[in-house]
Amino acid sequence: MTLHPRIAEVTDRIRARSEGPRAAYLDRMTRAADDGPRRAHLSCGNQAHAYAAMGTDKEALASARAPNIGIVTAYNDMLSAHQPFERYPDLIRTAARAAGGTAQVAGGVPAMCAGVTQGQVGMELSLFSRDVIALAAGVSLSHNVFDAALYLGVCDKIVPGLIIAAATFGHIPALFVPAGPMTSGLPNDEKAKVRNQFAKGEIGRDELMAAEMASYHGPGTCTFYGTANTNQMLMEFMGLHLPGASFVNPGTPLRDALTVAAVERALQITALGNDFRPVSDILDERAFVNGLVGLMATGGSTNLVLHLPAMARAAGVILDLQDFADISAVVPLMAKVYPNGLADVNHFHAAGGLGYMIGELLSAGMLHDDVSTVAGDGMALYAQEPKLSEGRVTYEPGPRETLNDRILRPAADPFQPSGGLVQLSGNLGRAVIKVSAVAEDRHVIEAPARIFHDQNAVKTAFQKGEITEDTVVVVRYQGPRANGMPELHSLTPTLSVLQDRGLRVALVTDGRMSGASGKVPAAIHVSPEAADGGALALLRDGDVIRLDAKAGTLSVLADLTDRSPAPADLDANRHGIGRELFEMFRQNVGPATTGAGIVV
Repeated sequence: MTLHPRIAEVTDRIRARSEGPRAAYLDRMTRAADDGPRRAHLSCGNQAHAYAAMGTDKEALASARAPNIGIVTAYNDMLSAHQPFERYPDLIRTAARAAGGTAQVAGGVPAMCAGVTQGQVGMELSLFSRDVIALAAGVSLSHNVFDAALYLGVCDKIVPGLIIAAATFGHIPALFVPAGPMTSGLPNDEKAKVRNQFAKGEIGRDELMAAEMASYHGPGTCTFYGTANTNQMLMEFMGLHLPGASFVNPGTPLRDALTVAAVERALQITALGNDFRPVSDILDERAFVNGLVGLMATGGSTNLVLHLPAMARAAGVILDLQDFADISAVVPLMAKVYPNGLADVNHFHAAGGLGYMIGELLSAGMLHDDVSTVAGDGMALYAQEPKLSEGRVTYEPGPRETLNDRILRPAADPFQPSGGLVQLSGNLGRAVIKVSAVAEDRHVIEAPARIFHDQNAVKTAFQKGEITEDTVVVVRYQGPRANGMPELHSLTPTLSVLQDRGLRVALVTDGRMSGASGKVPAAIHVSPEAADGGALALLRDGDVIRLDAKAGTLSVLADLTDRSPAPADLDANRHGIGRELFEMFRQNVGPATTGAGIVV
């Protein structure tokens, strides 16, 4: 199928924009790859330190004739999605040994659970943790004794941070190894209903706790289509997972077999094998465009609008918000997964999942097929479905028809003709809005502003019954320079209740929401942020704001001339729960439009 002209146009635009940085990046990677595996060039003392604890693998490591895999793990017990990684290193080492290689845990990286920190002080470290993860992974791989790397990470900032590191060490192959989603628990719409009842004071905390525990109940990713599961989709669309690996539940025979297959494939694609595939060759502009297409077709998390530009910059590829908007305009929304629908990711996977979707998008000319992936050449490999045969992974053609058209629809008959992510621009700056779950009659909101400087103040005003008319809730001084750009997802029940009461409400903020947000129109990532000279700092209560997702505009219908920025007391955001450690990050972070990066 011929590539859709808009997809081709955006790809060409990105390629031209990235020409200089990409060429410089590839030159660095080529020179690093030409040096070959470093183990052979280390002193005997260096090598002895590296292999001292490796037991029966010492001889193979010292000979440098067998490929050695570095494992970078984000395992901890705090993230249900990462808890299964506890047993992966033993599985990987055993599989590598059986296939004629070796594997070592190169290092660990931190991994914050946004579910634990949502609405809490720790969320102010959340976005910055992405760059810490990249730095920690860089330290892990700096021992320079690895022929390939396996990255064990799933959730919000972890995969983007690991991608930045993988691109930086792009002269060696990289495979991302997932853990899969937890089995379905309390349906997400029922959980949301209970949260709204609690917000209205209709039920007590004991009932809320019971609902939350029934929803988040076991190992694996949360089952709604938030940032963690969007990350997993991206890794398939960008060719860094094995085909069909994303949504197989933890602790199953197929899950373990896919992990073993990833180890075997990693050994095959090193410079010592016959199919060398450094990740620098995989992470080109086509891979990132394929990722953008997947984001729009699935109705994925708005957090990736921040992360993808940062990930791309690490590989010398420069993305712009307009690229997101232009691709969104032509890519059909093919999936309805909570919060865009009632299904969870397990239902989505059972309905045909990513294999069906990728096959459809290839047939519709929406994806680049001529890409390099960890599985081989061509995106069509990812239209296959993994099966278990005598304990090993085999592949067969994926479904060519949806098995549930209420969850997954063909590209020619989608839920919506466009992906639902819209760029907004106007005299308040640039922002994005995800409208795939927003009712069409709320795509345009024009109402007086109510100004807040933190999310708790919004909740207090709601509890006091102060918001009784159509309102645009503005939460400013929430950008990366102000306080690290926390997610404001804990506002979702409050705003949802106001909307359910018949009010026309919207949120405008220089902060983030999350992949779990959706039904209330929210202009997020407003840039420039209030703390960096943005117009949000000039707003006053009562200023009429127009958020128009149809026209792609975000404007205040008031003259801001001669106004002075509202003072913001940010001292409280400087200390406590580790915030003092990140002062240099706040001072040096880039704008949201380029990924709010520190290291890229």
